[in-house]
Amino acid sequence: MPRRPMHVTDAAQDPLGAALRGLRWRLEIPEHFPPTAQAEADSAALAPRIPTATGDVATADSLADATDLPLFTLERPGAPDLDRAMFLTRRPAGRGFRLHYAVADVASFVTPGGALDAEAHHRVATLDLPDERIPLHPYALSERAAGLLPDQDRPAVLWQLDLDADGDLTTASVRRARVRSRARLDHPAVQRILDDGTAEEPLALLRETGLLREARERARGGISLYVPEARLTVHDGHYALTHRAPLPAERFTAQLAQLVGVAAADLMLAAGTGILRTLPTAPDGSVARLRRTARALGVDWPHHTSYAALIRGLDPHRATHAAFLQECATVLRGGDYLAFDGRPPPPSAAMHAAVALPYAHATAPLRRLVDRYTSELCLAASAGIAPPPWVRSVLPGLPATMATGARRADEAERECVALVAAALLRDRIGETFDAVVTETGDGAGAGARTGTDATGPDAAAGVTVHLRAPAVAGHLTVPPGTPAPHPGDALRVRVAAAEPGSDPVRFTPA
Repeated sequence: MPRRPMHVTDAAQDPLGAALRGLRWRLEIPEHFPPTAQAEADSAALAPRIPTATGDVATADSLADATDLPLFTLERPGAPDLDRAMFLTRRPAGRGFRLHYAVADVASFVTPGGALDAEAHHRVATLDLPDERIPLHPYALSERAAGLLPDQDRPAVLWQLDLDADGDLTTASVRRARVRSRARLDHPAVQRILDDGTAEEPLALLRETGLLREARERARGGISLYVPEARLTVHDGHYALTHRAPLPAERFTAQLAQLVGVAAADLMLAAGTGILRTLPTAPDGSVARLRRTARALGVDWPHHTSYAALIRGLDPHRATHAAFLQECATVLRGGDYLAFDGRPPPPSAAMHAAVALPYAHATAPLRRLVDRYTSELCLAASAGIAPPPWVRSVLPGLPATMATGARRADEAERECVALVAAALLRDRIGETFDAVVTETGDGAGAGARTGTDATGPDAAAGVTVHLRAPAVAGHLTVPPGTPAPHPGDALRVRVAAAEPGSDPVRFTPA
């Protein structure tokens, strides 16, 4: 599910930094691991125990040796969790491509039912907050022993996917193996060599297959949302907001990860036991609100243009388009997980609207709980055997566990967006801005009240307006007796309050 990535620099001592620390305390986000869980992680880091088909465990030395594959990791610069590595080759006689894709074997480090397992079920996923990262697993595993670090032998779940010349998936298999990454690459460096034409074949094929997969996605009606990262910097006590546009290399990497998720879904559906990531079509109300946000930001969205066509035509290097793409992440909410055991769900229930195919989370087990179970289910399906009992016992309750984690992440994100907006406007109290009303009533953000009258403070309390620059939203308070504005109304507003952690952004009519 797309999120709105945000990064804050130099905020440790200022009001925003204090407010972000207070948010973690208020939401009870754990910053340390219980001693028993930490002890289990430290022990497992020294001696991983590989699950076997018989339910026993083995050592890493017993794994099939795939260290001859010249795998590489490709993430953002400084990414701490290296839970996937890849290698691409051409198949003979122009028959397409072969993708080797290794995923960290977290099940070899986490004992089912242990303290570390319980803590992972409590955390559910890594939280990337603007100023700090709250990991799913302890550092000893996520950044060391379980990560696919270069020049280190690691247990992995190794996929082999064959694609035809058009980029369509033809065959898929997965097994446990011992792998060794050859290089730790990052997107900016790879993009440079793709652009200057010096990329060797595995990286040149990353672009070729990535573009083919994007074409297949368009053909089937899917849409991938690549959300720019919002960056808030402080200089001399004043804040500024910029956006970092995703690079093409990031898109290509995401397409290959998505391909593994599609292959995983296919395997589990064929076996009759699995867990899918599902997403309904965006409701009309969400799209209507997004159209109003586009108007507020000055993004041209003709009525005859679909959401998917609009997204593909935006330029993330333009400030208004980047801000709008951040808002688009809120439309693709409503995703869920669908577990099944014994028979596959009907096709209509199994679809992911954005992928336009059945899809599963499968490539980020160091950062997301469900991926560990997806790996085990796919390993069993590929081998033609029943999934391990410890997987089956958890499967029915796993969607609810993931939903709990998603709610926590959504709440944290909404609060962080509000804090960043307050930081941007805290020194601009009394200034006026052009704005558009994006929501009224129940949908007008956290804490909004629904009024019963057409005028007055009760009706106005549920009004959200969005500015063009800076690209932030806040509540509008309308004086008593003044008609409440309607969604889509353009108006001039004045900043009445904005203080991170104590006073959310509030506007009054100018």
